[in-house]
Amino acid sequence: MIKHIVMWKLKDESLGNNSSENAKKIKEILEALPSKINEITHLEVSCDIITSKPEATVVLYSEFASKEDLEKYAVHPEHVKCGEFIREVVAERFVMDYII
Repeated sequence: MIKHIVMWKLKDESLGNNSSENAKKIKEILEALPSKINEITHLEVSCDIITSKPEATVVLYSEFASKEDLEKYAVHPEHVKCGEFIREVVAERFVMDYII
């Protein structure tokens, strides 16, 4: 199993929204992915961060059965579409993939 964690620190303002509004939009679009991408076995998104070092505004935790499934997810058109919005509002991105 592959665990995929991504943390984003958002710009204070972008695309006419503040970081809180953009965080909610990121949560919305990412939470819609499991119904569109079969390779996702589990997905959680939060913008209610208690503590984060480095600082993050949004966190994604997802699981995949295999590295190949994670690779399919990475290039899936629905994931790519989410990434287009996210890249516009993000100041920093941190990612970790690991196998259990």
